[in-house]
Amino acid sequence: MSVTSATNNSQRIPYSLKIVLTSLCAALYAIGSYFTAYIQSPWGMGQFRPAVVIPALFATIFGPWVAGVGAAIGTLICDSIKHGTLYLGSLIAAVPGNFIGFSLFGYITRRRFNWEKFILASNIALIVGNLITAFLYIFVYKFLFAQALIMPFEALTILSIGLMLFWFITMLPFVLLITPPLIRIISITFPSIVPMDVREASLKSVLPRRSFGIALISSGVFTLLIGILISFSPLGIYLSTTFRGYFPPLVMDLFQLLLYLCGIVLSLLGLGVLGLNVVSRR
Repeated sequence: MSVTSATNNSQRIPYSLKIVLTSLCAALYAIGSYFTAYIQSPWGMGQFRPAVVIPALFATIFGPWVAGVGAAIGTLICDSIKHGTLYLGSLIAAVPGNFIGFSLFGYITRRRFNWEKFILASNIALIVGNLITAFLYIFVYKFLFAQALIMPFEALTILSIGLMLFWFITMLPFVLLITPPLIRIISITFPSIVPMDVREASLKSVLPRRSFGIALISSGVFTLLIGILISFSPLGIYLSTTFRGYFPPLVMDLFQLLLYLCGIVLSLLGLGVLGLNVVSRR
């Protein structure tokens, strides 16, 4: 069986090749994640991780199994190296979150690939994967297992959602802006390993800048609205007064600053992509 025919359907990839690709995905993801492993969220937990472009790339080209398992192993390796031991928080939360998120990414993009489907997969995979990771980490590992967070259910829920938002808004622009050029480069350099539909979308069709721009602007506006909601609605007062011990002023200020900065950056990137689309049509 040729590599080309195998990659057209992830189920037909030889197991030996799957193992090699999964190992490569895990190694690259672990290395890339470690570079930013010490940049954390305003709560001192949860890493800034632009390296998600790696499993997103593997999901698009090699399918759900390679990306899901590779991402799960890679995140466990990175977190365990950072903590100097097998990190149970990663095993309990990050491993299933990464596996489900990037497996979902691969399932969405594996047949009749197009860039609109890639955008959809990016949003769904990052929301679902990060939501699973955040809730398992806060409710299961931190609250039940480690008993490091003794706080009301509402506070645990809000903290989980906040952590998910941190990951989503800091990961999405990297996946949308960096992964497509990488797919194109690999399609040009190693065309035999790229599925035909992905290769054709990368080389023959024009990247839909309008769709990418709208996706970035929508995420930016949504992020800004959350920041405004926290700053100027009873939600911010509720968080800062009811859960003062868990959402102190410094954390609230950092979280709002993060929301505003990310919202502005995402919106500007989206407008820039739309601007390029207008210029290219002239």
